[in-house]
Amino acid sequence: MSNKPQRGLGKGLSSLLRDAGDVGSLRQPVGYVNKEIVGTSEPQDTADILRIPADMIEPNPFQPRMSFDSEALDELAESIRTFGLIQPITVRRKAKDRYQIISGERRFRACRLAGMDMIPAYIRDASEQGMLEMAIVENIQRENLDPIEVAMSYQRLIEECDLTQEQMAARVGKKRASVTNYLRLLKLPAKVQHDLKVGLLSVGHAKVLLGVDDTSLQESLCDQVIASDLSVRQLEERLRKLSAEEKPGKPAQDLPDNYYKVLEHIGKYFTNNISLRRSASGKGSMTIRFNSDAEMEAFLKALDEKNL
Repeated sequence: MSNKPQRGLGKGLSSLLRDAGDVGSLRQPVGYVNKEIVGTSEPQDTADILRIPADMIEPNPFQPRMSFDSEALDELAESIRTFGLIQPITVRRKAKDRYQIISGERRFRACRLAGMDMIPAYIRDASEQGMLEMAIVENIQRENLDPIEVAMSYQRLIEECDLTQEQMAARVGKKRASVTNYLRLLKLPAKVQHDLKVGLLSVGHAKVLLGVDDTSLQESLCDQVIASDLSVRQLEERLRKLSAEEKPGKPAQDLPDNYYKVLEHIGKYFTNNISLRRSASGKGSMTIRFNSDAEMEAFLKALDEKNL
């Protein structure tokens, strides 16, 4: 048996965990404490996040998902207890003091498991599409939004106003690449999203962490940034050393703008669970992760219909 010392990612993670220290005391659950509470006054803006008593909210009878994994719900509930509900649900007013979930039933159920009696939510007037779009766009233009709020607003425009990323970018006066980069922030683990939202982490740090596939490593690096006050450059260097320790190679490069069109068009068939990597020489790889046979069948059907 070889007596050579083991090298690799595991050693790097252990080192990170030793160096990170106790950063938990810096984190507080996201509370949305400055928002109106439905029932005491009327909401002023459909782009605002309001806290609604849980017993005023009912499920959507047209919810396509018929079952929810209990273990995954428990994990989400535990995350909500620790960090709060980072991405509010969306509801529509059904009657006086009654609201119906449009999106976010899984988050709603996890909030109830976590013991929350007030649920952060957007209120959408489903019959006023244009007003909703205007309200969200106006909300995006506010200077005091944190990066996660901006990303959630972009996501709402796409999902609730049925816009493509290109159309949405035109609505808010941003480049498609900028919009895509914000939307990617919502793929980060809840801990990292929380730290970005409350200002413990910068967007620059988050972009570096998005290049890491391992969730545990993303969270460990996030802790290290906070504990040691690492700059973005220092974080990149730390990640470069870890990558070199596991597998020598050149770091991934930023994608050209037109590559994001591939991510958008193909990603919509796989709930945007797609990634592209490209080296400085132009070589790279595309990875698609699908959740069911139905997703793949829908993609294949689209290829057939468009004769691709």
